[in-house]
Amino acid sequence: MLGDRIDESQRSRIAPHLLQQHELEMVLPAAIGSYTDFYTSIHHATRVGNLFRPESPLLPNYKYIPIGYHGRASSILVSGSPIRRPRGQVKYAGNEPELAPTNSLDYELEIGAFIGPGNILGQPVSIAEAAQQIFGLCLVNDWSARDIQAWECQPLGPFLAKNFSTSISPWIVPIEALAPYRVPVAERPSGDPAPLPYLQSPSSAFDAFDVRLEVLLQSERMRVNDFPPLLVSTSNLRELYWSINQMVAYHTSNGCNLRPGDLLATGTISGPTNGSEGCLLEKTAPDLHISLPGGEKRRFLEDGDTVIFRGFASKEGRPRIGFGECRGTIEPSWAP
Repeated sequence: MLGDRIDESQRSRIAPHLLQQHELEMVLPAAIGSYTDFYTSIHHATRVGNLFRPESPLLPNYKYIPIGYHGRASSILVSGSPIRRPRGQVKYAGNEPELAPTNSLDYELEIGAFIGPGNILGQPVSIAEAAQQIFGLCLVNDWSARDIQAWECQPLGPFLAKNFSTSISPWIVPIEALAPYRVPVAERPSGDPAPLPYLQSPSSAFDAFDVRLEVLLQSERMRVNDFPPLLVSTSNLRELYWSINQMVAYHTSNGCNLRPGDLLATGTISGPTNGSEGCLLEKTAPDLHISLPGGEKRRFLEDGDTVIFRGFASKEGRPRIGFGECRGTIEPSWAP
């Protein structure tokens, strides 16, 4: 890899300062004080909405505001940390509620934005100033227990189905490094309302980033039999309905203060086509499954499964910028 990027005259100077990744201990790249998760992919929101509200998949506010919820910063883990299958209260059709390990454990493919300077309490960040608040981006897996979520989510939204674990990649890609990979934001369908003035600016046309995202899955049996991880789906950060700058402007529009190291996540990033789903809930609903090498099938994750996210930006004449990996392996639930 080193020889592909530098000439021989540089090799001897740089090589002594490089370390093998497998020799390093990965840690969180920042002290994360607060964490907010958004819901900015209209393709994801529409597919999920079709499962539960086929007559009206998107709620009336979706095209007017970047919907989000406050997550749990204390359970954010660095890539490679094991993911313990959570227990929670569930209610299956025809049964009374019970406390049980989730049997619908899912991943969610997301990008996280780390806040740089932050803002003073009571002082909103305008859409024109929002870009200055973003230090850099990382990969995020917002692990989700769908059966716990379905029972608890109404009327206040995600809680125990989400806060047991969130994985992020161990390094941040500075926003300046991604400048050459800026692209126009996704064009809104004809008839969709334009964002209100506080969520749009003349410079916001290139607020998206061309970052390819991949989801791979490897079961325990696959590892034993030396089968490589299976590429399950691909998506792109440019597919978002709401940009990261709009997330910042909306988050602070009521005067909420963001602080250095706070993390904002995009929500599941899905594309419009088959094979671009950012979670299993979309990919296997209502009665579909993923076929793995060796004959295994999956609707949701089983113990021993490893989920791997990868991302990179590339452009002709420019270097490829990788986001590394965000991975986690599912461990059995704790004993009651």
